[in-house]
Amino acid sequence: MKTAVVILNWNTKDYLKEFIPLLLKSLEGMDAELIVADNASTDGSVEMLHEEFPMIRTIVLDKNYGFTGGYDKALKQVDADYLVLINSDIEVAPGWLSPLVEWMDSHPENAACAPKLLSYYARDTFEYAGAAGGMLDAYGYPFCRGRVMKLVEKDNGQYDSPSNVFWATGACLMVRSSVWKALGGLDERFFAHMEEIDFCWRAQLSGWKISVVPSSVVYHLGGGTLPSSSPMKLKLNFRNDLLMLENNLSKSYVALGSSPEGAYKQARALIFKRKALDLMSAAVYIAKGDFKSFKAVFTAHKEYKRLRKIASVDDLRMYAASLKGQRIKIDGWYPRWIVWDAFIKDVKIFEYLRRHEDSN
Repeated sequence: MKTAVVILNWNTKDYLKEFIPLLLKSLEGMDAELIVADNASTDGSVEMLHEEFPMIRTIVLDKNYGFTGGYDKALKQVDADYLVLINSDIEVAPGWLSPLVEWMDSHPENAACAPKLLSYYARDTFEYAGAAGGMLDAYGYPFCRGRVMKLVEKDNGQYDSPSNVFWATGACLMVRSSVWKALGGLDERFFAHMEEIDFCWRAQLSGWKISVVPSSVVYHLGGGTLPSSSPMKLKLNFRNDLLMLENNLSKSYVALGSSPEGAYKQARALIFKRKALDLMSAAVYIAKGDFKSFKAVFTAHKEYKRLRKIASVDDLRMYAASLKGQRIKIDGWYPRWIVWDAFIKDVKIFEYLRRHEDSN
């Protein structure tokens, strides 16, 4: 099979009923199959699939393994050249899959690519989770071409050319199966949130490219599993951002030319600064009387300390040796603190970022 389109579901029966018919229709005539993997839903999702969509292959997992564990376990049972991870709350536009397949076929250096992600509710506006491709700032804060912090840009065709990016959204992500296997899939410590950024970063450090292909368009509801106000979601974001930095930051400095010893010190210093910024965020929550969010930040740091795997200098020497003297260009790594730039420039931030991107 050329392409496997895989929905990982957890208690989103209504979304499956609404969006599967259009998704099935979009795959007609293509060498592609739709598969639903279920993370031990309790809302009758599996029964509904068997009754209303018996033609769809289902993979039923014995418990909720989260986004990371669920996909890692499900995709071990899937044999295809390309894997598409797609949320249950995605509405696809007609012909959305072909541009992604064609891009991967013609760009063998690409590990993954994603469509342009627009809002289901405001269809001329980018959607928060991925917009027109993701970037990462100097302190590990992710943002997108078309979405910075809570500022979301209208789609006026300003990002309609394919582009290499730092990360592509896990809401709808096409991955080369061979790369997925080589990198070991998603990091299961993450459970959910930030895992696709970590995967794309690891792929870049292995010499692969990540792209957004805007001729492919999908519409995303967002917040289908955890609402944006959820303390659980906040905890996962703070915790996993630090885990992601531990996984990749020191290797990135090596890839850019630093010595293993220097890269280790640079990474430790920046992660210390990032933790300090997190504590500043916690202080803001306290000032607002938001004690649940304050607790979420401290729980995130506690869990990060338990789960982290710090790359040693010896690990970095091994990575440096694997590069054989070559440097790796990391696309979409923004050299400044995006929070400060967004605060100073406000709505002009997108114009500023486009000028920055053009200059690089």
